[in-house]
Amino acid sequence: MWSDLVCPWCYLGKRRFERAVAETGVEVEVVHHSFQLDPSFPRGTSRPTREVLAEKYGRTLEEADEMEAQMEQRAAADGLEYHLDGVHMGNTVDGHRLVHLAAGHGLADAVVDRFYRAHFTERRSLFDRDSLVELAAEAGLDAAEARATLESDAYEAEVAADGEQARALGATGVPFFVIDRRFGVAGAQSPEVFAQVLRRAAEVTAGDAAG
Repeated sequence: MWSDLVCPWCYLGKRRFERAVAETGVEVEVVHHSFQLDPSFPRGTSRPTREVLAEKYGRTLEEADEMEAQMEQRAAADGLEYHLDGVHMGNTVDGHRLVHLAAGHGLADAVVDRFYRAHFTERRSLFDRDSLVELAAEAGLDAAEARATLESDAYEAEVAADGEQARALGATGVPFFVIDRRFGVAGAQSPEVFAQVLRRAAEVTAGDAAG
């Protein structure tokens, strides 16, 4: 699963995928991969998301606010609570590095969920290292280890490699899912679409085992 930690569609796509897994009963192991929507942001800085959206799509600030309101409604329909007024955008490489650290402790999913909830629901910063360490600790990571990771260049190469792999697979945005190394799903598809792909992947795997 390729995603960015400040991508509202990624949080939504993750939730829909999880619903499909629960519905189908297909056993999965989720591997989180990093993808930065805008790696050009200087680290440690941020800008209001409404300004970024307005510039990106050539809209007024008021139109950007309406886009945010519509996103909140979509999220609510899937049981997610978004509060996007006042949310900021910034460089997410440090957050992604902590996700890689968490993967080594079996905590990647917990850390990703904590970061999503912090950003989209609680309006907490993912661009300040003190805030990242605190959030990672709340998800179960050792705070001292998280801080030492951020103060080093640990997992920088892994974050970059994830982005390169996504592009090699043809992904131009996120969320992007590759199931069983065979089936690609782009975007926050409906739980029904994810369920269909999961069942197909399970059938193919069972056929391979039988063969």
